[in-house]
Amino acid sequence: MSISFYSTNNKSIRVNFETALLAGLAPDFGLYMVAREEVPVLQKSKILSMEKMSYAEIAFEVLNPFLSSEIPSPELKTLLDDAYRDDKIRTKIQNVYDGVYIMWLSNGPTYSFKDYAARFFARALNYFLGKRGLKRTVVVATSGDTGGAVADALLGLGNVENIVFFPKGSVSDGQRRQMTTLGQNIYAFEVNGDFDVCQSLAKSLLNDKEFAQKTFGDKDRLTSANSISVGRLLPQAVYPFFAYSRIAKNGEGLVASIPSGNFGDMMGTVIAKQMGLPISKIVCGVNANKEFPDFLATGIYKVYPSVKSPSSAMIVSHPSNLARLIDFYGGHMYDERDPVTKKVIREGVIDKMPDMNAMCKDIFSVSIDNPQHYRTMSEVYEKYKVILDPHGAVGWRALELMPRADKGAIEVIYETADPGKFPDDVRSAISITPPLPEGMKKQAKAKERIYSITSPPFKTADGIKLSDEQVAEAKEKIANIFKL
Repeated sequence: MSISFYSTNNKSIRVNFETALLAGLAPDFGLYMVAREEVPVLQKSKILSMEKMSYAEIAFEVLNPFLSSEIPSPELKTLLDDAYRDDKIRTKIQNVYDGVYIMWLSNGPTYSFKDYAARFFARALNYFLGKRGLKRTVVVATSGDTGGAVADALLGLGNVENIVFFPKGSVSDGQRRQMTTLGQNIYAFEVNGDFDVCQSLAKSLLNDKEFAQKTFGDKDRLTSANSISVGRLLPQAVYPFFAYSRIAKNGEGLVASIPSGNFGDMMGTVIAKQMGLPISKIVCGVNANKEFPDFLATGIYKVYPSVKSPSSAMIVSHPSNLARLIDFYGGHMYDERDPVTKKVIREGVIDKMPDMNAMCKDIFSVSIDNPQHYRTMSEVYEKYKVILDPHGAVGWRALELMPRADKGAIEVIYETADPGKFPDDVRSAISITPPLPEGMKKQAKAKERIYSITSPPFKTADGIKLSDEQVAEAKEKIANIFKL
């Protein structure tokens, strides 16, 4: 069966996976999404047979039903075997106590769970570009780990360049260097603003066909690799299948606790549940940016200025993938834009409410404030000698705060980054400096190449927003890099 993807802003806009991957965003600024009723469902016997499969083999069983009409099975297997080679990316499941496990998604090239989706995305993009004889420039905004993971995945690919925007002062030194020391086809931009400003800048460029035509001679040259890309979304449905294959014994329901920022990993888990994986509850832990748990509690969605947090990759006040989640449960969310300039003037407008009862039944969400990050890391180390990073601490604490009635026989916490990427935070919590991963030790001595967007953001009563000056500066500097 051929799977189509529609825009969350207009379901009559339907395309195949290749088109959605190459475009990034839909032409009406919507996110490409698969209809809930069209999500392929795996047989229980197939899910149980995953016990003896490698990560790459499980990824094939999960993704092939979405992609079989566009990527022949032998080629998809080759692509996934390369993306998830054991010597490049290793997934570890650790039993901490009783039925509580940690899934360490932090053993890839950039020591972040983002490596999983990025490596699939890069190879799928390269596959389709090769077929078409095209080049694409991937535009990425990052709050921490996405930029490094995407940059590493795209590094050296002949048909791709990468522009990555990161917020000045809001990523760790190690995270920054994973973007700025690669060189070659990777161009890292430090932006005067927060992640939301970076994300708005990326979206602005992605929909500026005139700029792409003038700069590259190709109006479709720019595409995205953020979690707004369906090419990043689908592979994130694989994580919970892998976890289940390693810890489920009797077909029991799984509770998945996910530290969440832009909601890509959480949305992937929602899709996995729809595919038939027996997930009894999805725990969505956020940091002090608590718009989503407030929405579940009140039915009112309001975007506030972003709040800094130790879980830096999750400093997101308006998660892009929330539009997909709202759509999945029958609602509609969009960003209101100026009809002439197309600039966002109001974020997160809901003109059709989702099924809140169903959403609250499937998902529990809670905000973990900054002191709880450190307290959780300290308590877990003291009791279990497990060193968590600040993001994993959110997943752990959120699981603890879940109502007892929702507790499951098996519960897995997604640990999304190596603690060594956040030495200051870990040391503050447990008075121990975690070892820096080997690859990052090398990058700590490497030369950086940084482009800067120094123009100030636009200040409003609701916080800072992307300014016209920042857009103009970004265009000028990108045009100078990629002169025809």
